[in-house]
Amino acid sequence: MKITSVQIDVMEFEIPRFSVNDARISVGGAITGGLLRLFTESGVEGNAHLGDRGGGGSELIDSFWGKFRGSLVGLDTELREGYWDASQNCSDNVVARSLWSYVDVALWDAAGKLTGEPVHRLLGTKRTSCDVYATFPPLNSTVHGYLSEAERLVDAGFKAYKIHPGRLPLSDVVDMVKKIRNAVGDEVDLMLDPNHGYDFDTALLIGRELDTYGFRWFEDPVPWSDQSAIEKLSDMLQTPLAMSDSGEFTMDEAQASLERGWPGIIRGTSRKIGLTGLKRQCDAAAAFNRQCEIGTAGNSLMNAANLHVIMSISNCRYYEYWMPLEAQWFGMSPEIEVDGDGQLIAPTRPGLGFEVDDKFVARNCVTTLRA
Repeated sequence: MKITSVQIDVMEFEIPRFSVNDARISVGGAITGGLLRLFTESGVEGNAHLGDRGGGGSELIDSFWGKFRGSLVGLDTELREGYWDASQNCSDNVVARSLWSYVDVALWDAAGKLTGEPVHRLLGTKRTSCDVYATFPPLNSTVHGYLSEAERLVDAGFKAYKIHPGRLPLSDVVDMVKKIRNAVGDEVDLMLDPNHGYDFDTALLIGRELDTYGFRWFEDPVPWSDQSAIEKLSDMLQTPLAMSDSGEFTMDEAQASLERGWPGIIRGTSRKIGLTGLKRQCDAAAAFNRQCEIGTAGNSLMNAANLHVIMSISNCRYYEYWMPLEAQWFGMSPEIEVDGDGQLIAPTRPGLGFEVDDKFVARNCVTTLRA
């Protein structure tokens, strides 16, 4: 099935703005995002969203369109894995290669719609539901704020919570870890993610507290470039390190991590390596009897791609559920929301399983790019 034309609807819209306790100071506000439309000779359309809550969407769309506008027409949706291989074998840098991720997701969406099957069926369905952990950016500057956040999430039915401590002082992080565990009990899984914010000594001290209080994992405690610290922390802590959401952690780094045995859990997302790459990375981790925990992709349709991969594997425990939810809603109907048991159910409709919210797109579209 060939691509006959390509379109990006460029949208400008507002998401909630809120203060955060890290270097960004605040997040949200005015966002530029894109809806990629791959039109095919059979009449079905493959879609992906470009951009995320962090901003920079206009630069991303410009880079994407400059690289691919003349080369997508004529592609065959059945050859998507070969196209992915070619995109990763080119001489471009990591950021440039990651641009193919959006095309890859849209090709899978179109292929599923053509066959009438959800994408996870094309990948090989392993399950029909998955657990969810809730997480916020670092909205709090006090232990009490984090404790209240944890209690609200548990009251809402979530059974796992990932904490972003931001710039919270070391002594407060130690106190927070203890108080949250005591408040939510042992039945709730907890994770801590300082977004590469610690040095080795701080990470070791905090990691030993996580050992004491039974945390599920310690995510990106130090910069990915500090391989010596990662190796030592992996050896000295009981709580597994989960790495990495760093932009430089892609397929090659994942494979090297699997072969050397640390960190204990690897991370991935469709935003960096597409649906094809993410499925392959998870399968590679499974061959080493390791977890590949999938992180947010930053917008509606790319998060849907993550969800389909999760349903096709057994070595990812959780879907990452970022809040406030509106920060990742780019115009999809319905949006991804958990059920009353704190789980997500596998999509049953063809392709990615969700429809584009045409009213949202029409209301916010400022220009359309066509090829």
